Amino acid sequence: MPMNTVAAIQMISSPSVGENLATARRLIAQAAATGAKLVLLPEYWAIMGLSDGDKVAVAEPLGKGPIQDFMSEMARHHSIWLLGGTLPLASDDPARVVNTTLVYDDEGRHVGRYDKIHLFGFSKGTESYDEARTIVPGRNVGTVETPVGKVGMSVCYDLRFPELFRAMGPVSLIVVPAAFTYTTGQAHWEILLRARAIENQCYVLAAAQGGIHQNGRRTWGHSMLVDPWGAVKTVLAEGEGVVHGEVDALFMDSVRESLPALKHRTM
Repeated sequence: MPMNTVAAIQMISSPSVGENLATARRLIAQAAATGAKLVLLPEYWAIMGLSDGDKVAVAEPLGKGPIQDFMSEMARHHSIWLLGGTLPLASDDPARVVNTTLVYDDEGRHVGRYDKIHLFGFSKGTESYDEARTIVPGRNVGTVETPVGKVGMSVCYDLRFPELFRAMGPVSLIVVPAAFTYTTGQAHWEILLRARAIENQCYVLAAAQGGIHQNGRRTWGHSMLVDPWGAVKTVLAEGEGVVHGEVDALFMDSVRESLPALKHRTM
């Protein structure tokens, strides 16, 4: 089909997995009610701990655990493809997790995975982050075939590394679950999302954390859908909620035909 509805969920996740599952349940139902065939959760949707180590304590082995069971149930119940923002999966290092996007099809089956490759580090004044302390980086590019076409997966800080998106090959949709800080989001979030859409002549769907969390962190929000020409089709600035819009294959094809930049690449 040339057009499909997709939706991104924006949250202000807490340290409580149970609370976040309840919030996600409500927002996924809201997203499904828009007619979305594909729904994206934000990074750290299941837990935004009081400390970086909190996510290590709730890490799940692949294929087992309440977070993964919940995602499978939601996908099956609403007959949607659900991309799980990120959740903490157990790694070989007991002090660190893998920050992972899992994909479930409309029957609740696990059909795709991407482990965040680029780990965020930032220090300015009293604001400081170092994800490498508690996260093991991924190594592989992640794509998955869905009813809206081939989807390329990325997470938050990955957005700053355009070579990752080139390595995906031509895709119909890039997803970016994120928890951008207010500082970096205000400066760079929208322009980077629009750049990735323009460069790759595809849609970009970004699901963000968007507010002040219990740990004191403030995230930028501005979940949005960007079209292949770089136009922002819908956006939610702050707070919990859902953004949705259409992925139009015919429009994407027309952009690629009139400006065949992907064919003009020499490197």
